[in-house]
Amino acid sequence: MFALFAFPNLLLIAVFAYWPILGNLLLSLTDWDMISPFPNFVGLDNYTTLFSDPGFVDVMRRTLIWVVAVVGASLVFGLGMALLFNGGAKGTKAVSTLAFTPHVISGAAVAAVWLFVFDPNYGLSRLLFNAIGMDSPHWTTDPDMALSALIIVAVWKGAGFVAIVYLAALQSIPRDVIEAAQLDGAGRWKTFSKIVWPLLTPTTFFLCVTQIIGAFQAFDLIAMMTSGGPAGSTTTLSWYIYEQGFQEFNIGSAAASSVFMFIILLVVTAVQMRFAERKVHYS
Repeated sequence: MFALFAFPNLLLIAVFAYWPILGNLLLSLTDWDMISPFPNFVGLDNYTTLFSDPGFVDVMRRTLIWVVAVVGASLVFGLGMALLFNGGAKGTKAVSTLAFTPHVISGAAVAAVWLFVFDPNYGLSRLLFNAIGMDSPHWTTDPDMALSALIIVAVWKGAGFVAIVYLAALQSIPRDVIEAAQLDGAGRWKTFSKIVWPLLTPTTFFLCVTQIIGAFQAFDLIAMMTSGGPAGSTTTLSWYIYEQGFQEFNIGSAAASSVFMFIILLVVTAVQMRFAERKVHYS
């Protein structure tokens, strides 16, 4: 009876999750331009070409910078906002709602707004820098600034979600535990580091996993704001896959890059799960 009820769900998972993974793996072993009637089997050539390409090494270095900066800053700013919201001051509900709003706005809309903000001739950036006697940087057209601009936007969009999740976790901590620590003479920092932070580790673990996966898959902001440029300075792994597949029509290389991303995320998640067994406290 159980198998009868589970079969429809298992079938959907197989068709829409496992079959695409298997299909992509098979495509990574071929050379295909989506025009030829049949892919040409080339074995592991796409992988050897990929890892011997200095340009791909630069893409991975840029992706690592992007992921560490976006995830790290989002967690720090999100936790900071959650601690402020948890104080119970007047207006925190309205402020927390405003902080969460960027998360539910589409990436295309966020990118359009920030393109105007970053505009060195007419945007808010020009007004702010002119007020201190400086010229506005060319945020999205300067190779040295473009990745930083994208990181700022990604953190602005994602920190609100992190804050709301942390806030829910903070409000679930029993007040008597905090009060007992304060009665024993523990200050704010000791209470946070010895009691609050350990109780937040399950939430931090969840956010680390989801934010890292989201950062690796980030596409809409890059597509709308820089298209991987200028001079490839914002080409992360997700954009590289799109570029290879739908601009260069090198489907085998795009599929191989996708498999590599899948393996990275699998390894990162497994390491986090292993770390969670030792450092995450659920009670």
